[in-house]
Amino acid sequence: MTTNFDFSGRSVLVTGASSGIGRSTVELLRASGARVVAAARRVDELARLAEETGCEPLELDVGDPAAIAAALDPCEVFDGLVNCAGTTVLERAVDTKAESFDYVMAVNARGAALVTRYVARAMIEAKRAGSIVNVSSQAGLVALEDHLSYSASKAAMDSITRTLCIELGGYGIRVNSVNPTVTLTPMAVKAWSDPAKSGPALQAIPLKRFAQPREVAEPILFLLSDASSMISGVMLPIDGGYTAR
Repeated sequence: MTTNFDFSGRSVLVTGASSGIGRSTVELLRASGARVVAAARRVDELARLAEETGCEPLELDVGDPAAIAAALDPCEVFDGLVNCAGTTVLERAVDTKAESFDYVMAVNARGAALVTRYVARAMIEAKRAGSIVNVSSQAGLVALEDHLSYSASKAAMDSITRTLCIELGGYGIRVNSVNPTVTLTPMAVKAWSDPAKSGPALQAIPLKRFAQPREVAEPILFLLSDASSMISGVMLPIDGGYTAR
């Protein structure tokens, strides 16, 4: 059952909006009355999302600082930001390549920090309180094999969340992370289709299943909403109990 939120009159920027959790977040925000600027690299998927939901598409590669500056400097004033853009390269720790590590960190951690810089500046200058939600991962909270670069980037994102919470709180801007388990985006469905791979992972989740994108998007809406007005600096696991072990 979906919780109803009212975001009428509010505007939210969502990165990584073309698929998965980002796309589901845009859909729910639009259904809740928000004006949404949906940012991603895939212009074809953005165009389809805009046609389906009425969001405003913005082509953006968060791994490119120049592209972020071109898109967001100057930045309009938003009420909310969802840093959902992300990537991963899975390698054994002893095989980790410098270029892989740098690429994943640039997109997942640096990208979120730089996008937030422009959005937060505009909010502060306009004296606009609001909420920022970073889409992290359970990999930022616990160790996972073959995830060194990804885990490091998500742990960095959680650290960014805590720092932003401290620095922006005085302006009425709340900052939180959500930390989902495997979420069944179309790509993840293929990646986890082998029972030999998915079986042990599912056994480690007390609820014995992976998450659906909507099950992550709805807590994101909660953290964007006034229902969470005293919540900031939190890393919220959305993992069926995985990190409780």
